[in-house]
Amino acid sequence: MNFLATLRVALTALRVNKLRSMLTMLGIIIGVGAVITMVAVGGGAQARVEDQIKSLGSNLIIILSGNFTSGGVRMGSGTQLTISEDDAYALAREIPSVQASAPTLRSNGQVVFGNSNWATQIYGITPDYLEARQWEVISGQALDQAQVDSAAKVVLLGQTVARALFGDADAVGETVRIRRVPHTVIGLLDRKGQSMMGQDQDDVVLIPISTARKRVLGGTNVKTRNVQNITVRVRDGDDVAATEQEMRDLLRQRHKLQSGQEDDFFIRNLSEVLAAQEASSKILALLLAAIASVSLVVGGIGIMNIMLVSVTERTREIGLRLAVGARSRDILTQFLVEAVTLALIGGLIGIALGAVASYAVGHFAGWRTEMNAASVLLAFGFSGAIGVFFGFYPARTAARLSPIDALRHE
Repeated sequence: MNFLATLRVALTALRVNKLRSMLTMLGIIIGVGAVITMVAVGGGAQARVEDQIKSLGSNLIIILSGNFTSGGVRMGSGTQLTISEDDAYALAREIPSVQASAPTLRSNGQVVFGNSNWATQIYGITPDYLEARQWEVISGQALDQAQVDSAAKVVLLGQTVARALFGDADAVGETVRIRRVPHTVIGLLDRKGQSMMGQDQDDVVLIPISTARKRVLGGTNVKTRNVQNITVRVRDGDDVAATEQEMRDLLRQRHKLQSGQEDDFFIRNLSEVLAAQEASSKILALLLAAIASVSLVVGGIGIMNIMLVSVTERTREIGLRLAVGARSRDILTQFLVEAVTLALIGGLIGIALGAVASYAVGHFAGWRTEMNAASVLLAFGFSGAIGVFFGFYPARTAARLSPIDALRHE
């Protein structure tokens, strides 16, 4: 008997018991659907981390001002401005692996245009900040050093601020007031999205650090060159950890700290933080897929159980086929094809169920999900393997039946 004839006989046997066949496939359907859904959820989490890495900029290190002690109480980070613009320039000048080092002042404030106003983050920056953050200007022009040197009253708008003040209109060339100081909009920043802490990175305005110090922020910032943080980008291919240690050594030397003294600044390697988060997301995705795969094994056990029942019910039929010339391998192939067909049909239905479930999770729960062809093919192939593995024993049992004993079976 050729394979097509065997397949036809197997499909006919499955159609005779439609309800039983459907119930047998149920475990495979749920298993494949669960695997695809869980992998899609895990893939979405990984993609979100990758987006955060892109939005922050690669090989990024943040240096924060340190703390101080008052009345025996240690204050938190940033309570005293212990780093300066000169520190930032020294890092870029003396450490070859530093590509960009950007000192930053920041505060909150109201931005006004006409009758519209918006409370946002105000950042005083240098041109190196855009390079360090890999932040493009999609309309207008970027900040240049001449504008920093002259404390020019110019501003770059984040997407959120531009939309709040101007809607769909072009903001470039317009004048906005930042803390009552008029600034000309020279450019619109590209969209960054949310940070890993959930903060809207586009809800920001960028002005020259000299302008922020002298005209906008005021206070003690006017008399000093101290800053809240320094954003550093390490050159691609260079060792970020080694650069971090070089930066620490240089800053300790500049701040005249003795060997026993603690750092008066904090260094945060965001690349390491995000890499750890990405690794955690991958482990979570694998764990979810492994848990969901248990359903496939349960479905395979169901297939084995039903196929054994089918062999018992069709013992006389098997004996008759063997008596008229069918070979043992024909019987083996028939029952094995039935088991694999059940598994593969269940796999196809499970793929459709997984796609619907992934969309539902993303739509109703608000989670990001990403289906990929590899996970679909893997789940489908695994369902076929389940059919072969759990269908082989019942098929072999049927193939080993004696024709005489089978014909006598009641």
